[in-house]
Order: sequence, then structure tokens, then C-alpha cells
Amino acid sequence: MNCEDKQPADSCGTCNSCVKMNKLVHPDFNFVMPVTTTKSVTKDALSNKFMNEWREFVLASPYQGLNEWMQHIGAENKQGNISKDESRQLVKLVSLKAFEGSYKIVVIWLPELMHPSAANALLKLLEEPPAQTIFLLVAQSAEKLLATITSRTQIMQVRSFTEQEVINWLQQKYSADETKAAQVAQLAEGSLNAASKLMSEVSSDYFLFFTEWMRHCYSYKFTELVEMSDKFQTLGRENQKNFLLYALNLFRKVMLFGVDASLISFLPPAELDFVQKFSKVITGNNAGQLTEELNQAHYHIERNANPKMVFVDSSIQIAGFLRKG
Repeated sequence: MNCEDKQPADSCGTCNSCVKMNKLVHPDFNFVMPVTTTKSVTKDALSNKFMNEWREFVLASPYQGLNEWMQHIGAENKQGNISKDESRQLVKLVSLKAFEGSYKIVVIWLPELMHPSAANALLKLLEEPPAQTIFLLVAQSAEKLLATITSRTQIMQVRSFTEQEVINWLQQKYSADETKAAQVAQLAEGSLNAASKLMSEVSSDYFLFFTEWMRHCYSYKFTELVEMSDKFQTLGRENQKNFLLYALNLFRKVMLFGVDASLISFLPPAELDFVQKFSKVITGNNAGQLTEELNQAHYHIERNANPKMVFVDSSIQIAGFLRKG
């Protein structure tokens, strides 16, 4: 492709048409994100002081969240926010002419964490936006933003990844087998960030353990259930919590299957066979009680209760509820 003055596009560099195109294709990008004081930034914590860390963070993985960002900058137990001082810096920023292109793009990550003064300053900027300046607000909880701010924006909702998409991503990135990828995907609930963490936490076959647990509960085999409590204890607390979340998720799918099989988008063959059979046992009479029991078990494990006692107690309760159905 040649420019208007017939010079080759890859060698002209400064011809008029290329300068115009460069301004559109290469706008100035500016980032604002929640920050706090750290050992390296002891006062006046502003986004521009964390640009090197921000580049490293985004390049490492585009699917990380606020907790990972706070850990990355060494915030320790402090909470990050977008301060009122940041809003003053933002006003100065947008008043300056773009350095490279004619357009300036301001990306505000997690704007719901803005200090009220910063939110009001942003509102004024959105009411009378500077020429050739585009604001991109990337929020996780848009409902927490001022209604006057959201009313001046064009909202675009980004859906979560489907369970199958998460499975495919885990198989490609981590070479995970189908069983583990499916278990992790159920726990991740559409979040690749959560899926990435869970890959190192999920260390046992939850499905086999769960089906064995339910069969013993249904058959009132309490000796076997006490033996299983020893296995449950050896999982470790994080795996215990993840297993109970997995059990809750599978219960939900069993209940949905009982209502309408088409509501289940994906299940590995072994799990599908179990869900089909187990759906005959889960009814409106016991579904709520089973769910509440698993929630209580997770609550107690999270608060450092004895895992064996929690497992045995839940097993007795679940056995009664399954027969009740």
C-alpha cells in the first residue's frame, strides 16, 4: 500500500497521510487504578507512580483481579482506592495535549473504588469531556458507581466465560486432563483468574469422592463414612473448602436436571450419568436442606472446625435428608 505522495508506507515515516493515520492508530493511553502507600511509595500514592508495576501485572496475566494487584505492589493488608488526589491528577492529565496521537484514552480500572471526591471530579469531566478524550471505565460492580456517572456512559456488559470455554483454556494452558479441567471449571464459575488459582489447589478427584460419599449416605453405611472422614481430613483445608463448593455446584446441577435437562449446558459423561440417576433422589422436599447442610459444612471448615467432625456430622444429616426425598 502506498501513501498519497506515492512513498512506500513502511519508509515514508513523516508524510502527511501517515502522520494522520498514526494519530488515530496510536492514541495516548493513560491508566488509573486503585493504589495505596507501600514500602516503595510511602506517601502521595498515585497511579502514575505504579506504572512499571502495572505493566508487569497486566503482561503477566490479563485475568487477574484487585487482590492480585494489591499483592503485586506490596500493599500488605491495606485496601486500595482511587483517591481525591488522583482526581486532581486526572484533571491535569486530560488538560494536556496528547503526546503522540490526537486522541487521549483514559482507562479507569475499578472506578467503583473511587473516593467520593474523585467520583464527583470524574462526573464533571464526563459532563463536559475534553476534546478528543475517551474515558473507558472498567468496572466489576457497576451498580456501586454514582447513577449520574453511569447515565453519562455507554454500558457494555462483558459476559463470563462458559464452562466449556474454561475447560478448553485449562487444557490449552495447563495441559489439564478432561476430568480435572471440568472440576476446576465448575468451581471457577466463568472466571479464568479463579480457574488459574484452582489448578494448584484441586489435587484430588472430587467427583469420585463425592459419588462414594453420597452412596454411603444413601445406604446408611456409617462405618464407611467414618473411614471417609479420614480421607477428607487429609485433603487439607483449601481442598476441603473447594470440595464442598464442588458438591454444592453438583447438587445445583442435579436439581436443574430434575427440572429440565436442557438447563445443563455441559457435563462430562461420568458426571452426566450420575446426575441423571441422582436427580430421582433430590426433590423439593430435601433440596433446600441438603444445600443448607453443605453451606454450613463449608462455613465451619472455613472457621477452622475439626474436619472429621464436620464431615461425619454432615454425613449423618445428609443421609437423613436423602431418605426423606
